[in-house]
Amino acid sequence: MDNRDEVKAFLSSRRAKITPERAGLTSYNRNRRVPGLRRSEVADLAGVSVEYYAQLERGNLAGASDSVLDALARALQLDEAEQQHLTALARAAGPATRARRKPATPQIRPSVARVLELMTDIPAFVGNGRGDVLAANPLAQALYAPMFDDPTRPANHARFAFLNPHSRAFWRDWDRIASDTVAMMRTAAGLDPFDKALTDLVGELSTRSEDFRTRWAAHDVRLHRTGIKQFHHPTVGDLDLHFETMLLTADPGLAMTLLSAPAGTSDDDALRLLASWAATRRSDTLTTFPRT
Repeated sequence: MDNRDEVKAFLSSRRAKITPERAGLTSYNRNRRVPGLRRSEVADLAGVSVEYYAQLERGNLAGASDSVLDALARALQLDEAEQQHLTALARAAGPATRARRKPATPQIRPSVARVLELMTDIPAFVGNGRGDVLAANPLAQALYAPMFDDPTRPANHARFAFLNPHSRAFWRDWDRIASDTVAMMRTAAGLDPFDKALTDLVGELSTRSEDFRTRWAAHDVRLHRTGIKQFHHPTVGDLDLHFETMLLTADPGLAMTLLSAPAGTSDDDALRLLASWAATRRSDTLTTFPRT
C-alpha cells in the first residue's frame, strides 16, 4: 500500500499552520502569498537540504531516519500525537511493513470481559481506533443509550456523531467531540493503513457527511487519554463526566474507557440515577459485540 498522498497532505497541512513569527523567523517577506512556512524555511529549521525536504513532502518518507523525523517534528512544532503519527507514516512507508498485519483476535478476552462485568458503579467499555464499541457494561450502554438504540453492531462513535441526528442533542460539545473522533480515526489510519474496515467507514462517512469530509481533510490527529465529556442524556439530563482511556497492551488496537464523576456532585447524583434506570432497562449483564 502506498501512503504517499497521506504523507504529502499531512506534512503540507502542518507546514501551513506554522507562521514565520511562530517559527521565530525575523527576516521574511511580509507580503508572501504562501500560508505558513515555505518548504525552504522548514528545511532550514530542520537542518536538511531543500531538495531532501521537498522529496519528503512529496510523500517519500521511506528510509527517513529517526533523527530526521525528530528534526521535522521540531521544525513543524508537532505535538505528541502528531509526532507519533509522523513516525507511524514513516514506518508504513518502509518495505518491512508493506505486508498486511495479522488480523486482530475476533473476541474480547474473558479476563477483560470479567473486569467490565465487575464495574457496576461506573460506565466502562472497550473500543478500537475506528470508534467501534466492542464490549460495554450495562451502565455504559445506558449512558450511551441513543447510540446503542441503533441496531447496527458494533455501535460506532463516528457513525453516531455524523449520521445520527440525535447526536447533536446528546453531545453538548458536539463540535469538539466530532473533531476529536475524526482525529482519533486519522491516528488509527496512520498506525494501520491496511485496516479495510476503517477505510470502508471513512468512505461511508465521507459520502454521507460534509461535516466529516471537512474534518477528515484537515489531517488532524489526537491522543485520546483523559478529559471531560459533556452529555445531555434523554433521561437524567446534563452530565459532565471525567474519562480515562487505557490501552490494553495485550490486545493491540484496543483500549478501555472509564467514566466517572467527583463524589458528592450533581453529576455523581445523575450517574447514580442513571444506574437505577439502567437496572430497570436491561438485565445486569455484560454485552459484547462482534469485531470486524
